[in-house]
Amino acid sequence: MIDIKVTEAPLDIPACINWVMSPQSGGIDVFIGTVRDATQGKPVLRLEFEAYVPMAMREMTKLAEQALEKWPLHKVLLHHRTGVLPIGDVPVVIAVSAAHRAAAFDACRFLIDTLKQTVPIWKKEIFEDGEVWVAAHP
Repeated sequence: MIDIKVTEAPLDIPACINWVMSPQSGGIDVFIGTVRDATQGKPVLRLEFEAYVPMAMREMTKLAEQALEKWPLHKVLLHHRTGVLPIGDVPVVIAVSAAHRAAAFDACRFLIDTLKQTVPIWKKEIFEDGEVWVAAHP
C-alpha cells in the first residue's frame, strides 16, 4: 500500500505513523525532515518550497513502488509540504513498515535520499541579507 501527498497543509506526523502501522509489521521507520535555523553557519529565517505537483506525485509514487519491489514492505508513505515554512516546521515525512526493522531502515533511507535527487521540489532559503534557491534537500 502507498500513500503519497504534496500539500500546503501542515503534515500530521501521528496520522502518518498510524497509517503505516499494521499487525504484521514488526518494524516501522519514520524520517521527519524539519526546517533548521542555519545553513553552513548562516542563520535561516524561513524556507519556501515549490513543486511541480503532478510530476512530484508521479515521481514519489515511482519511488514508493521501487521500494516495495526492493524490500518486503507492507506500507510506504511519502508526504511533502509546499509553501512558506518557519523554523522548526516539518516539510517532509517518510514512513515505512515491514515485518523486520532492517528492511524498514534501508527503505526509508533509500526513499529520502532518492527523493532529494529526483523529485521536482525546490527550496528557497531566506536569510536576513538575501535568499537562495537550492535543491529541496541538499
